[in-house]
Amino acid sequence: MLIRNLSKIALTAIVLTLAGCSGGVLDPKGQVGVEEKWLIIICTLLMLIVVIPVIVLTLYFAWKYRASRDFEVYTPKWAHSTKIEAAVWSIPVLIIIVLGVITWKSTHALDPYKPLEGKGEHMTVEVVSLNWKWLFIYPEQGIATVNELVFPADKPVAFKITSEGTMNSFFIPQLGSQIYSMAGMETKLHLIADEPGTFMGISANYSGSGFTGMEFDAIATPTEGDFDAWVEKVKQQGGELDMAQYNALAKPTENHPVTYFADVEDNLFHTIIMRFMKDHGDMSFYSKPKNAVQGHHEGAKKASSHSGAHENGAKE
Repeated sequence: MLIRNLSKIALTAIVLTLAGCSGGVLDPKGQVGVEEKWLIIICTLLMLIVVIPVIVLTLYFAWKYRASRDFEVYTPKWAHSTKIEAAVWSIPVLIIIVLGVITWKSTHALDPYKPLEGKGEHMTVEVVSLNWKWLFIYPEQGIATVNELVFPADKPVAFKITSEGTMNSFFIPQLGSQIYSMAGMETKLHLIADEPGTFMGISANYSGSGFTGMEFDAIATPTEGDFDAWVEKVKQQGGELDMAQYNALAKPTENHPVTYFADVEDNLFHTIIMRFMKDHGDMSFYSKPKNAVQGHHEGAKKASSHSGAHENGAKE
């Protein structure tokens, strides 16, 4: 009776636990997400080869050598067992070797910067994390949206990602990898949805008081025609997004509603990145700050001479 009740409790716990996986990384809807799911499962099973025997043997030893068990053979000088030493050292070493090989291969196969092979031409979406909302710019369609990301199913998407200020992490759990967004820098991510649907997009990096509302719907349309219809809707309903409008949009807001922009200023994404770089002055490799120590080493003289030539050449 006790075993039967424990079995029911364990089965209920497993069902409730698996129910919580819906909509997460263990319920993938894209090629990258599927490969990452199996990577997680394989690595977990390999580690359980050590964890489960340790738990079982801990319970077994506690029972076998309990205080009331007074008929065991007393062997106070026992100190070594070749069989135990072989098992304790060889199994973990083999697991680490296998994990190392899998990690090496998967790290290269799931490189977020690498386009998805065999999936055809990628659609480009430029992503800007703001406080506390996501701006998506479609350079090929000339539109932009806030907190709504739409793309066709079975169409690979190349994301270019940056941030207006605070570092965030762009993440659609059911489609795969997350990648950081950082001001003045551009990171990349390539994803695909294998079926139509609406997937939750979040920031996986805490960024302040409005962090909990920094979510968006990633919608994979059934066909490219449906995506084109959505683009047309944005063009009919949206306003203009130039640098002045962007500066107003970049002000912190919480739980920002979905917003459409029908016309986007050319190279806005590049301008957002370079606004943090323009005050760095001369980026010449040979130039030195004015307050830098002026050494007398021969190499320093050559560098200084080269720098002078470079600057003269630039003036000319």
